[in-house]
Amino acid sequence: MKNITDSFVSVGHWPSAGSFEFNTDILATNPINLSVVLGVLIFFGKGVLNDLLDKRKQRILSTIRNSEELRRGAIEQLERARVRLRKVEIEADEYRTNGYYEIEREKVNLINATCNSLERLENYKNETLFFEKQRAINQVRQQVLQQALQRALGTLNSCLNMELHFRTISANIDILGSMEEITY
Repeated sequence: MKNITDSFVSVGHWPSAGSFEFNTDILATNPINLSVVLGVLIFFGKGVLNDLLDKRKQRILSTIRNSEELRRGAIEQLERARVRLRKVEIEADEYRTNGYYEIEREKVNLINATCNSLERLENYKNETLFFEKQRAINQVRQQVLQQALQRALGTLNSCLNMELHFRTISANIDILGSMEEITY
């Protein structure tokens, strides 16, 4: 920093007017050299700098435009996705409602079918019990009748003698004969 200020302040160190040199040491340059370098840079660099800035500006603007288009596309996709989501939610609610209704209907049908099956089984049980009761009653009747017949035969065999036996047979034959005459 001291060199820069020294080069501007100290006039005694400047080169003589008869010779022209281009000093490449920026810190040791004089104001004339600096102004020449700055003039050249401004004259030739202005167009290059403007071109670079314009190109950069165009790239930034095209990036912004692309970003805006992408943003619009993303917004449209988001809206379509929201519409699809609403449709899917509505369909899911319908499926859920229909599913609950279907479950309730199946439950009622199952309960009704079970009640009908139980009723048929109860009727079948009652019929089976009735038939078993009738069969048992018939078996008891047969046994009682058989025992009564055996007793009657035993009593008859013990009470009947030959003469009583012939008279009973004759009386039955007479009854059958009179029935035969009535029918003709």
